[in-house]
Amino acid sequence: MNKMTIRDLDVQGKKVLMRVDFNVPVKDGVVGDDTRITAALPSINYVLENGGSLILMSHCGRPKGEKNMAFTLKPAANRLAELVDAKVTLAPDVIGPEVKGLVDELKAGEILVLENVRFYKEEEGKGCTAEEQDAFAKELASFGDVYVSDAFGTAHRAHASMAVVTKHIDQCAAGFLLSKEIEYLGKVLEAPEKPFVAIIGGAKISGKIDVVTKLMDKCDAILIGGGMAYTFYKAQGKAIGGSLVEDDKVQLAGEILAQAEAKGVKLMLPVDNMAADAFSAEANTKVVGDSIEDGWMALDIGPRTIELYCAEVAGAKTVVWNGPMGCFEMAPFAAGTFSVCEAVAKSDSISIIGGGDSVAAVNKSGVADQMSHVSTGGGASLEFMEGKQLPGIVALTDK
Repeated sequence: MNKMTIRDLDVQGKKVLMRVDFNVPVKDGVVGDDTRITAALPSINYVLENGGSLILMSHCGRPKGEKNMAFTLKPAANRLAELVDAKVTLAPDVIGPEVKGLVDELKAGEILVLENVRFYKEEEGKGCTAEEQDAFAKELASFGDVYVSDAFGTAHRAHASMAVVTKHIDQCAAGFLLSKEIEYLGKVLEAPEKPFVAIIGGAKISGKIDVVTKLMDKCDAILIGGGMAYTFYKAQGKAIGGSLVEDDKVQLAGEILAQAEAKGVKLMLPVDNMAADAFSAEANTKVVGDSIEDGWMALDIGPRTIELYCAEVAGAKTVVWNGPMGCFEMAPFAAGTFSVCEAVAKSDSISIIGGGDSVAAVNKSGVADQMSHVSTGGGASLEFMEGKQLPGIVALTDK
């Protein structure tokens, strides 16, 4: 990555404007999962320890450009205050004279958290002109001497606090979290250690087509699981019963299979499945082969497939995993996802986990700390692996 990183900045005596991702689950005013807040701590502490002060920006939820206090960053600011040895103040707004006054009073070693940037429509650029968005970004930029982005989860969005603010600050750098994401995902795209296995699951092919196509040029094997497997089944003329299917993607699934064969990539589909007679944890279940009769739906990969997929993972040197193998939220259909989870954790590979459901599964299985890298960005990590330029990264200053 030929971009400035936080280590390239002199933050001594400077006000550092930092975009973080504090879009965390909140219940009754309390943060339920502080993973995203703790993930930003290395960058936050680096600035504080090196004599700088911090103005933090983040979004939370979808207030749709209106000041809706149901989406306040107060719970996140409160949690941050418990995690750092510094004074943390929550601003009453995002911009304006009152906020500017708080910025001016900020001393080295102190943190000011701006309110939810999505309280302003200019953040996402919806329902406003480009000039209005630029003016909003310029006011944000006026708060900081330098800018740091540590919000990979929104790096694929050309939002004001990610990609427009950088036009108005001379030095814009990647924080430790963003740098780590780029380093790991970049390795996969540029020079993955072989054998390279991709595990692609989830409900639909539609969101994963580009990444499957892109990885085909790099991978030795692609293991398909989740609901998307049955669109491939249908393309092969197999019976799928009531299983999930994208009828408008059946032809495309056939083309992907043909492409894999032509390139000599092992594209593996489930050889057996855990089927149910209803979409419910209380449903009757049975193991079936690769043909699913009417009245039944496949909700997880079967035991033989688990064995085959785990064997493939065991020999890998690089593993990328995006999407669960089945409806792991329901206990009868969790074996596939958790077995693959454990196989990846045990493997002697560089393992990169991306996508909200995969990350949730890894956390739930208790093996997250055995993975090389658990990505904080679902859509962003997919787009990065597709080879797309992410606006929030492109906007940073070149070294």
